[in-house]
Amino acid sequence: MSARHGWTLAAALALVAACREEPPPDRWDVVEPGEALSGGEAGTVTDASAQALSRALPALTLERRSSFVSGRGVFEIDWIPAPASSSRADRDGLGPVFHAVACRSCHPANGRAAPPDEPGSTGEALLVRLSIPGTAPNGGPLPEPTYGDQLQPKGIPGVPAEARVVVRHTPRPGTFADGESFTLQAPEYVLEESAHGPMHPDTMLSPRLAQPLHGLGLLAAVPEEEVLEWADPDDVNGDGISGRPNRVWSVSRGRRVLGRFGWKANQPDLEQQNAGAFLGDMGLTTPLFPAQPCTLAERACQDAPLGGAPEVESLRLAALTFYSHVTAVPARRDVDSPRVLQGKGLFHRVGCAGCHRPTLTTGTLEGYPELSGQSIRPYTDLLLHDMGEALADGRPDFEATGHEWRTAPLWGIGLTATVNGHTRFLHDGRARSLMEAILWHGGEAAASREAVRQLSKEEREALIAFLESL
Repeated sequence: MSARHGWTLAAALALVAACREEPPPDRWDVVEPGEALSGGEAGTVTDASAQALSRALPALTLERRSSFVSGRGVFEIDWIPAPASSSRADRDGLGPVFHAVACRSCHPANGRAAPPDEPGSTGEALLVRLSIPGTAPNGGPLPEPTYGDQLQPKGIPGVPAEARVVVRHTPRPGTFADGESFTLQAPEYVLEESAHGPMHPDTMLSPRLAQPLHGLGLLAAVPEEEVLEWADPDDVNGDGISGRPNRVWSVSRGRRVLGRFGWKANQPDLEQQNAGAFLGDMGLTTPLFPAQPCTLAERACQDAPLGGAPEVESLRLAALTFYSHVTAVPARRDVDSPRVLQGKGLFHRVGCAGCHRPTLTTGTLEGYPELSGQSIRPYTDLLLHDMGEALADGRPDFEATGHEWRTAPLWGIGLTATVNGHTRFLHDGRARSLMEAILWHGGEAAASREAVRQLSKEEREALIAFLESL
């Protein structure tokens, strides 16, 4: 065990149990009513196939299911540069600089794409946020002056790509308490072939992979007061967990509101998240973001032809936003398996549930009656937590610090290999397995990580069996 933390498993469990005031640990070793219905009665589908994350809410009417299909059509469009021939003009406007040609490029089957895996390789799914010290007028990150707020590794004909990101890995070995060894891969990100000269010397880089899309509407429907009830920014209860809300700029409302979506909870709602992805990832303007973010250094970008004003009209943005709200959550599997129940007990006993809040209840979300009054099991508190130096990107985002990340929902995580053919996790995909993801945890999660490191091999396997059942 690390002398830096000085934790024993017994001490860690005692602290978690005392400060979170949870029921006795043996309470978690049983099947709870409705536990398999991760998305509630209205939001759960029984599907463990490669399409498990792409299903509509079962509660949708036939008419609204048709709207779901329309939204999926927008999600699957391959956009092309303008001007296009008349037969394809309805999908032109890509770029001038961009990251991907379709939503599904970064969200394959509504899931998560894998990061670059070969030494020195690049990948379409990995994007890099850019900013410099200071804040923008809306309180968000201040874009890098030459390249903007996101690196664009591609350009339409006649417009140079901004740069390319190369990923290199350094082995980081460690051992469990029983002597079994493990090796983490620490990534390093290097930008090469910059088209417009060097970046600002204080540029902060934050690599990101797109997150899965299932169940987002249910999270949007959770009342703000329920999210805030677990916030403890000053750690008043002394449990070492200081969940904080992020307050971000809402373009449509013209004010700061609770952030819910994105790796740092930097998006207030799904409409703005979608419009931001259209602009930042594909170079497509929308009614919410009507101007291309070409910087003064990017003359070819400024002079490139546009695909309309805006390029994604309001009906298409609305269709994609509807689709984003009504994707269902796959049901749990093997909830009554003794091995899964053992792992569930361990998940609670080592303190994982202190941030990965098992249950939330939705309220009323205007325009989405299907989402109301659902008891859901997303395993997130939607709050920011300090995850330690090893996972820090060093880049603030509204009220999120460079060490903080929003608790990632765990529902559906056990189907990652089935849906997307890999097991890569965390914000940049550095973890090659669920256990590696746990071992990367630090900061507020350091005690839980150390408690897991003290588990026997059989207990570790049970914990992973539980996670794979989600």
